[in-house]
Amino acid sequence: MGGLLAGGLPATAQLPAYRPLATDLDGSAADACARVHTGAAARPAYASLSHRQKMAGYDVKYYKLDIRLANNSRNVGGTVTIRARTGSQPLDSLAFELYNTFAIESVVVDGQASTGLRRKGLGDVTVGLGRPVAPNTLFEARITYNGTAPNSNAAAIGNALNTAVVRTYNVSTTWSLSEPYNAYEWWPCKQTLTDKADSVDVWVTTAAANKVGSNGVLERVTSLPNNEARYEWKSRHPIDYYLISVAVGPYVEYVNYANPIGGPRIPIVNYVYNQAALNYYRTEIDRTPGFIENFSALVGLYPFADEKYGHSMAPIGGGMEHQTMTTQDGFTFTLTAHELFHQWFGDNVTCGAWEDIWLNEGFASYGEYLSLGAFAAPGADRGWLNQAHTSAMSQPGGSVFVSDTSNVSRIFSSRLSYKKGAAVIHMLRYLLNDDAKFFGVLRTYQSTYRGRTARTRDLQRLFEAAAGQSLQHFFDQWFRGEGYPTFSLRWNQAGGQVYLQSVQTASMPTVTPFFQTDIDYRLTFADNSTRTVRFAQTQPVRTLAVAESRPVVSIEIDPDQWVLNATGAVVRDAGVVTASQTARVPQLSVYPNPCREQLRLADFSGPSARAEVTDATGRLVLRQTVPAARPVLQTATLAPGLYHLRLLSPDGSVVRARFVKE
Repeated sequence: MGGLLAGGLPATAQLPAYRPLATDLDGSAADACARVHTGAAARPAYASLSHRQKMAGYDVKYYKLDIRLANNSRNVGGTVTIRARTGSQPLDSLAFELYNTFAIESVVVDGQASTGLRRKGLGDVTVGLGRPVAPNTLFEARITYNGTAPNSNAAAIGNALNTAVVRTYNVSTTWSLSEPYNAYEWWPCKQTLTDKADSVDVWVTTAAANKVGSNGVLERVTSLPNNEARYEWKSRHPIDYYLISVAVGPYVEYVNYANPIGGPRIPIVNYVYNQAALNYYRTEIDRTPGFIENFSALVGLYPFADEKYGHSMAPIGGGMEHQTMTTQDGFTFTLTAHELFHQWFGDNVTCGAWEDIWLNEGFASYGEYLSLGAFAAPGADRGWLNQAHTSAMSQPGGSVFVSDTSNVSRIFSSRLSYKKGAAVIHMLRYLLNDDAKFFGVLRTYQSTYRGRTARTRDLQRLFEAAAGQSLQHFFDQWFRGEGYPTFSLRWNQAGGQVYLQSVQTASMPTVTPFFQTDIDYRLTFADNSTRTVRFAQTQPVRTLAVAESRPVVSIEIDPDQWVLNATGAVVRDAGVVTASQTARVPQLSVYPNPCREQLRLADFSGPSARAEVTDATGRLVLRQTVPAARPVLQTATLAPGLYHLRLLSPDGSVVRARFVKE
């Protein structure tokens, strides 16, 4: 959710020229907004189970909000139209959600007034229908209401509808922020993640001096009597309830444009407090086109390119990724990148349950890393990653999977949903070891689930297809599991071989006792040249051998920070290799074992090598060249049975393995 970055407003009315902050570039300021989440009310704010079951009787197709708002009040009133289709059963009552302090003036369904109204709890509303709606039938409900939005702080980073004076700029604004369960605090709706509306209109009547930011395209501004105006926004893309938004204030409009390859020119409509704020933030606002163009190249064209992107300013303590028009309290590098990447991950494809919020927040956070790598100073992305790993490992436990979705603070945990979620994505990239495949999976995810919701298992299937293997172990340990591994290393060099004894311990051994993962080791030689080898940690203690005659002076574990891990001692120890070990041909680790179509060579490194496979009788049955870029043996042609593999490198070194073909 929004954001990761709080503050950003200058402290006085004397506004210096804006300069990006170093703390922003390494991502450390990103925790601030998530810290605001922890101040939110812990009580659940969603409908009762029985009420959700009633709302499941229809599928929302369209919302129209025709409401009145001021820039200095939480008062709201008007008419909300819901067009929906019934399910397989007739509908004799209409269930929706609206906070219990609002007065409901009328509910009219297909032209007939409701026959009764029942309210229960904070927001459960049920009205009887004068004439039942037949199964699989479109119907229209018009709900007229008015009242004052509650000051409950139950939304993730504040009130669902709030107003404030921004004293630095001497302007008043009113804005919405409904995530995760709080749209009902300002308009009647159905708060079900998997029921996206196909389209939405948002009409807001306000003082003519104001502008109103919302979703989609501004169709028109209609002048009204008494010095008022109606802003009429229209979006024709599927949208989840919590992404429908308003922001009202005497804004200055500033428009810039993105020109992604293969797409249309995209307007970026920015509603900024006033000219002073625009002067202060223009440098950062002007990063947005480049961010859109880069993300479009990586994961597919900006999904709402036929409408717009934009920002509305409001003092929310960070940012919130409202579809096509993010709400932000200021503009900094990582905040702008984070909220923008949500348009793909969170808005176009929305997590299908709050348990899977990392599909929104982990990816949006990873968007910060990608943008830093593309546009910031060299090393800024690595600094961000270092900070993300430090945050994720600041406590020994905690799962990316959200088991308690009634706890808003847990849903929006900076450490788990944002930082560890981003680390999991980075490890999936490492697992594939092929950026073309990695970003291909993300593009497929966007196109397959466009305008819909997805769960972690859906993303898992796409990565499994790209990897050519089951990744259940990966998601068991990194998504549902807890903690992280620590690697320690003892090593020695003898007889033209470097021996590595890697020991892994887990931070939460009672939950996730072992992390099966590849890990890189960087060997540094006496002349300061280096060689990186990649091995699979398939058990807690592994002794591996690498053919290398150049004198090694040091070894570094995971030098490029691909894996979320802590590093223990790295010690040269002559005891790692014994006389019997030096006489024995080093063993190669292979997996999966037993195999079917392919056998991966976990310890393989260096140039291409020749693989020879013999069966149990010693007969040569397979010979292949194994490329360094893809250390995989194709085994589909082998009959089921036990086999011996010999891998011969150009330098004459030999390693062996045994495997079973199913």
